[in-house]
Amino acid sequence: MQFSKVLIKFSAAAIAVGSIVGCGSGSAKPFSAGSANSSINSNSSSGSNSSSSSSASTPGTTASNSAPTTPPTPITVPPTPAGADPAGTIVYGSLQTQPGWQTCGGCGNIGGVGQGPDYHMTQGVSNPSLSGSAADFYVNGGPAYTGGYYFIEQPTIPNPVSYLRYDFDMFVPGQYASAPQAIEFEAQQTTNGNTYNFAWQADYASNTWRVFNYTTKEWEGTGIPLQRFAPDTWHHISAVFHAAGTQAIHDSLTVDGNTMGANISHQATATGTRLEFTAGFQVDLNASSTPYHVYVDNIKVTATD
Repeated sequence: MQFSKVLIKFSAAAIAVGSIVGCGSGSAKPFSAGSANSSINSNSSSGSNSSSSSSASTPGTTASNSAPTTPPTPITVPPTPAGADPAGTIVYGSLQTQPGWQTCGGCGNIGGVGQGPDYHMTQGVSNPSLSGSAADFYVNGGPAYTGGYYFIEQPTIPNPVSYLRYDFDMFVPGQYASAPQAIEFEAQQTTNGNTYNFAWQADYASNTWRVFNYTTKEWEGTGIPLQRFAPDTWHHISAVFHAAGTQAIHDSLTVDGNTMGANISHQATATGTRLEFTAGFQVDLNASSTPYHVYVDNIKVTATD
């Protein structure tokens, strides 16, 4: 969704990189009915009604024009981060298998407008997978530095979350190891007219992790280094957040068992929109618009109000 940027870049290319707002963050999300099909496709142009038939996938498979010839086999089961969730949590599990994932054209771009990339999501992937039913998020090309954003609505939580944890496993095939511009994930809550956005970006351009400022619609540097994901193996990512009053706080980020403290706070954005709770995932194109796939499994959001 809206699944953050104060890194000042001086080259033209870097300025373009900084323009990837992502996670639908540039504008309010449309809430049209999501697709219940196993293959979810986005139009390559915002506002276009035409579909991308050449890259549409059948359930449990990837598009033939860009999928790996032989799907890699998972070889490593990632560790689960230590630390117990508080009592009374609400668990939204296996989100990658749920029907109802939505997209919104070019909403992953700066300002949430313009032509988006040719991007897709395929559910029910058995290989590679840890659970037996992973999702493939991929981009086939399009304008440089554009982002392909997907989100899914969940049962709402009436009060600002006092605890929020987003967990997932991710697999980057070897042939796409250096292809991403950035990979983003987020959870978002709107309650009492305020939108609390909790998002992280693995920014391959700067080799750092960044967080999203939903009010300014910019990614902001954290100083946390990004160790690019080793290809052809599973990685476990877990992020902890909470809301305090009208502050949205990024507490920590754990990658493969290594926890990095953040303690980054942003003012919630007064949007006046309806009560909602969502999770999102986004893949961004680099300067060369290099197509790539990433496989995501075991998406789980745990929350306490």
